[in-house]
Amino acid sequence: MTNRPKVAILDPNTLSALGLKSILQNIMPIMTVDTFGSFSELAAADADNYFHYFVAMSIVLENKPFFLERRRKTIVLTLSLDTMSQLSNFHCLCVNVPEQQLVRSLLTLQQHAHGRGEHLPPMPEMLQRKVLSDREIEVMSLIVQGYINKEIADRLNIGLATVITHRKNIMDKLGLKSVSALTIYAVMHGYVDINKI
Repeated sequence: MTNRPKVAILDPNTLSALGLKSILQNIMPIMTVDTFGSFSELAAADADNYFHYFVAMSIVLENKPFFLERRRKTIVLTLSLDTMSQLSNFHCLCVNVPEQQLVRSLLTLQQHAHGRGEHLPPMPEMLQRKVLSDREIEVMSLIVQGYINKEIADRLNIGLATVITHRKNIMDKLGLKSVSALTIYAVMHGYVDINKI
């Protein structure tokens, strides 16, 4: 297996860490995502091998010199959108928001940091191939923009049953289970502008 870039999540809340890991693996399937419950676990795993750290605020505060030195690679997980309660000098990500908003924040962060795909390894060839038909791409685009089946049928001048079939085929072809995962796929592949979700 090729050497995939690695991302570390440091959060004593196991459920939170696993949820973020699942979302990150959807956003960046070429990354390996490891979770750690404490700073000592990360230190034992050769901390400098990680491309980014997603770190609970408490862990950053307890180990500030380490993360200050690596602040460009560090994203602090906060529970508040209030900028006054966030750490200056660090990218902060509020995790106490609805899933769609969290996905949008992560995509914005990813686009900001790696706007034209720079610093990212190439996508595996299988993921570069066109998987969806033009019509499926149109349907997917409307789904992730929040349109319901009836609205999609009206906009594309097709039957409701056809929309439902396209939806099922899209999810099956991409191996996705949720609209959030579909949204991530659509934005990452340039099918939908992040500002339209």
